[in-house]
Amino acid sequence: MDKIALTAGTLYVIVLLRAGGTFALGWLTGAGARRSRFAGRISSAKFLRAERAIQRWGAPVVAVSFLTFGFQTVANFLAGSMRMPLPRYLPALFLGGAAWALIYATVGLGLFEVLGRLFAERTALGVSAAAVLLLAVCGVVVYRRRRATPPSGGTVPEES
Repeated sequence: MDKIALTAGTLYVIVLLRAGGTFALGWLTGAGARRSRFAGRISSAKFLRAERAIQRWGAPVVAVSFLTFGFQTVANFLAGSMRMPLPRYLPALFLGGAAWALIYATVGLGLFEVLGRLFAERTALGVSAAAVLLLAVCGVVVYRRRRATPPSGGTVPEES
């Protein structure tokens, strides 16, 4: 239990610093954009409505973003750039960060222990599992890249 508490505490500090830093970077970027040539676009009625909605309703989105993959940084950056008030942002950061740290401390440590035992007791099985995992990740990357590129027509128009 001490290992989980120490890991969760360490991860909590890391996520607070990382997400809080991303929020601050977003805040500074938004402030800079408001003073730049984009100020006219940012002051449109549509943008101001979106900014007010994020300021009011963005806190639950920030908190839930910690339970997703790849959306956490975007949510924190947007919360900062759209000037979400700190009294709304900080509780979402503290709750979402705590959930993230606890999940990774328990599930993450459990996974590392299982993998450690697997490699120690049955090395061949551990190497095989790692190879299958690596091949699966490579397959997903290749599949996504192929889907993202538009199919070529096969012919190139000739120049005359």
